[in-house]
Amino acid sequence: MEEKSEWAKSFSLKEQAAILKRTFQFARPFVGTFIFAILFSVGLAVINVYMPQILQYFMDHYLQTKSATMRILYFFAGLYFLASIIKALVWFGQWYLYSVASIKTLNRIRVILFEKLHQLGIRYFDQTPAGSIVSRVTNDTETLYDFWNVFLMVLTGLLSLVSSFIAMYHLNHTIALVNLAFLPLLILIIITYQRLSSKIYRQMRERLSELNTKLNEYISGMHIIQQFRQEKRLKDSFEKTNTNYLHTRYAMIKTNTLLLAPIINFLYAIGLSISLTMFGFKAMNQPLEVGMIYAFTTYVQNFFRPMTQVMDSLSTYTDGLVAASRILKLMDVNETIPKQTVDETAKITHGKIEFKNVSFSYDGKTQVLKDISFVADENQTVALVGHTGSGKSSIINVLMRFYEFAEGQILIDGQDIRSFSYQELREKIGLVLQDPFMFYGTIADNIRLLNPEISDEQIIEAAKFVQADQFIEALPDDYHAKVIEKGAAYSSGQRQLLSFARTIVTNPKILILDEATANIDTETESHIQQGLQNMRQNRTTIAIAHRLSTIRDADLILVLDKGRIVERGNHEELMEKNGLYAQMYALQASSEEVNQ
Repeated sequence: MEEKSEWAKSFSLKEQAAILKRTFQFARPFVGTFIFAILFSVGLAVINVYMPQILQYFMDHYLQTKSATMRILYFFAGLYFLASIIKALVWFGQWYLYSVASIKTLNRIRVILFEKLHQLGIRYFDQTPAGSIVSRVTNDTETLYDFWNVFLMVLTGLLSLVSSFIAMYHLNHTIALVNLAFLPLLILIIITYQRLSSKIYRQMRERLSELNTKLNEYISGMHIIQQFRQEKRLKDSFEKTNTNYLHTRYAMIKTNTLLLAPIINFLYAIGLSISLTMFGFKAMNQPLEVGMIYAFTTYVQNFFRPMTQVMDSLSTYTDGLVAASRILKLMDVNETIPKQTVDETAKITHGKIEFKNVSFSYDGKTQVLKDISFVADENQTVALVGHTGSGKSSIINVLMRFYEFAEGQILIDGQDIRSFSYQELREKIGLVLQDPFMFYGTIADNIRLLNPEISDEQIIEAAKFVQADQFIEALPDDYHAKVIEKGAAYSSGQRQLLSFARTIVTNPKILILDEATANIDTETESHIQQGLQNMRQNRTTIAIAHRLSTIRDADLILVLDKGRIVERGNHEELMEKNGLYAQMYALQASSEEVNQ
């Protein structure tokens, strides 16, 4: 049985009001443009009232009396043509101003949403599929453009309905009231449609989000899919998700077919028939003016036609309401980056790091770090070793302030890490990951990372410093060579060298190496060891070591097991203890001998 999510239900009126109130706040900077568009809408309603009266007057006073001359004919034709031009200009002004304000609002929402994503902590991205996030920033925000147009349709519809009824009432009170009697039925149809469609649209948006998530995962992992020949299985999985989405679209089509334009047009036909019948009965007793009947039937059409437009736009309204709720839900995520109590005088000058009884949990239940304490003095290298899941990366995560730790204290140069601004931490702490991410662009772009303060000379110096200049300058376009998505055209060693240059170009005081040579072959590693040695000079270094042979010269080696430090010392001291480190080192040494 399919599990129903929070999206598989309709919105209550209270929920709709709350969503609309918050969504309208994004349009506040452009309220002036919206107001001018509304004024044009009022002008359009007035023009729609007076245009039929031009023809009514011509019919009743000239055609019916057979007194029309060519001069009068040209006069009324020109007058109606002029009114049509004015109507077209007013209509253009209305839609242009409203569309400009809408697109600016959409742009503002997308920028605010993108800024919000940058404020979220790493925990949120660990728990949320990338495809779902992309869907909200692209599809959901794009839906809001049409969503804003719904309000213009409703406004123009109400203005047309009110103005048409007033005009009808002025011509014939009784028949106008008969047509007004259809209004409660129209409102009932609107309410029924809105309740049914909101539930379907919420399901449809969820299915679309699932579709985007799978697309993102499958495209990103295409080399794995092809390597393990999983094309058919994933095709079936994708087809199932796509079919679920298709079924919600079918349900929406059925609802729209039943409750939108067809039923409104049916009611219009009934209203028009009743009006003409009543005029027919009246004509049996007294003569009627043909122009008046023409004008009245035109107003009947203007009375019902906006309802058709409003009903047609209700599907867009419901879709936009769901999209807005998903965007607002993302806005409400409080999984932000850890808070800092910034001391503006706090600066990292020496790079001494001290952990004091630090404990940490990702889920608030299971501790992955337990009472961690150590000191990395200025310009020292401290290596973290241990089996998978021992807590090495977690130490890096709390030191980089990607996650908030619950107990203990972390000091840098004797000051609490929470007292530094994020700008200071990011400028003075350089991080090199095991699997570096390359952005689409050029090699220079990937080293500079859009920092305008970094000159081309600094990029070249950084590349030479980490021994990356040799392969870069061998390329046809050297530092302007193209980098395709994720740097697929370069080897893992070359990508890692670029990440070294990216880190070192900012001249950090503290260097963090997260298994920086884990995915590099032995031959390539021998070439980049000099780059690592250069990077560690005059810097405090915290290195997660995959290959223990690469950290033999570390000043301090911490051996972790199940979140605790079980051994500490330099290489010689730990080998003499013949403990966990010695076992791991011997195992790796024998493995390397076998591979050779």
